[in-house]
Amino acid sequence: MTETAPKTPADLFEFLDSLGISHTTKSHAPVFTVAESVSLRDEIPGGHTKNLFVKDKKDQFFLLTVEENASVDLKTIHTVIGAASKVSFGKPEKLMEYLGVVPGSVTAFGAINDTGHNVTFVLDATLMEEEIINCHPLSNDATTSIGRDDLLRFIEATGHKPLVLKLTA
Repeated sequence: MTETAPKTPADLFEFLDSLGISHTTKSHAPVFTVAESVSLRDEIPGGHTKNLFVKDKKDQFFLLTVEENASVDLKTIHTVIGAASKVSFGKPEKLMEYLGVVPGSVTAFGAINDTGHNVTFVLDATLMEEEIINCHPLSNDATTSIGRDDLLRFIEATGHKPLVLKLTA
């Protein structure tokens, strides 16, 4: 278990600022699913994300970040991401331990909490065609917009090597 409390959205914004990364955040009612977040599309331009926290049989964890309406074939995705076996969803306890978030708030920004580098961050190539990427800032009551290259730079600054792969059909 992580001995320190997970980072907060304020900690995230401070880290982004320290990297010179431009970002904007819009607060909104908590959203737990893509369907609940549809009403925000007109207010927040760019690519909106869906995140899948998965693991293989060797307990290698992956965060798959794709465009919100994309489909990921969980029966075959292991061959794309380099997992040792077919993947299944990671338990909420591991999600909190590694990324510092609860289900409904899963985000690539969780890299800031993965100080043990237990998770491989995989971004879908189709999503990364968007200039602006929108993610929850560690909480599902806001959306943070960031440039796609800055998202990669952020993940790298946490000590991770993000992969950009074709995850969707």
